[in-house]
Amino acid sequence: MSSTAPRGPAIAALVLGAMAIGFSPIFVRLTGTGPAAAGFWRLGLALPALAVLTLANRSPGGSHGPKVTTVLAGLFFALDLGFWHYGVKFTTVANATILANLSPVVVTAGAWLMLGERPRKTFLAGLALALAGIWAIAAAHGGGKGLNPSLGDGLSMTTAVWYAGYMLCVRWVRTSQPASEVMLWSSAVGAPLLLAAALLLRERIFPVTAGGWGACVGLGAVHVVGQGCIAWALGRLPAATASVVILVQPVLAALLGWIIFAEAMGPLQMLGGAVALAGVVIAQLAAARAPDQVPA
Repeated sequence: MSSTAPRGPAIAALVLGAMAIGFSPIFVRLTGTGPAAAGFWRLGLALPALAVLTLANRSPGGSHGPKVTTVLAGLFFALDLGFWHYGVKFTTVANATILANLSPVVVTAGAWLMLGERPRKTFLAGLALALAGIWAIAAAHGGGKGLNPSLGDGLSMTTAVWYAGYMLCVRWVRTSQPASEVMLWSSAVGAPLLLAAALLLRERIFPVTAGGWGACVGLGAVHVVGQGCIAWALGRLPAATASVVILVQPVLAALLGWIIFAEAMGPLQMLGGAVALAGVVIAQLAAARAPDQVPA
């Protein structure tokens, strides 16, 4: 990334991507399908657009197939969507989205435990703050807590682990593959896995209303636009800047959950969410490193 490159377009793309992803839990609720089935439609309907983008951006001597790490990324992403969509079903949209956004902390903690990359003291302070926010969310008794808030919150926190695995795989493979190709192959791997999970869990696979089909199409569009904009912007912005801007997503998701599903947040929930997100920002600022050069 060039230090002299204008950051305005990249920040705009990052905000657009984060806002698009913020609509994901809303669409999941509106599909009328099972949670894993909604994940299948999200990835499956995105595949044609991702294939076009990959063909348009492919260089003559570039990679023409998935790598082992890309396949692993698809597995992690399928787990991420499956667990998160079930989290959205059982807890509030705000809780599910805030807790799932702890993945940056998990990534750095994983690098510490598995790769011996000892974090700074500031990261540990951010981690402690994020954990305190999680405790406040779990202890809150605000309005609109969902069908089974404890289960939903637990699934959403587990989502952060799966998404962290996905991000680590993508970071590794992006040194040799462009973003559109990584998205294409990881989605192609994840879609049948989610369909198999939906069938095993006896979920409703097909939407029963036009609005449900519209929500499925919305999920596919969100996947292409949201993840595509974020992947493009991350190659052009410092990690510290991106980590702050991308938190537009849980804020927007919480607002939409309140407006559409009347999921009002109690004072302790709002405080816990703010503290958890602040912890993520502090941890990311402490762990920020100069981004590697990757294919555009």
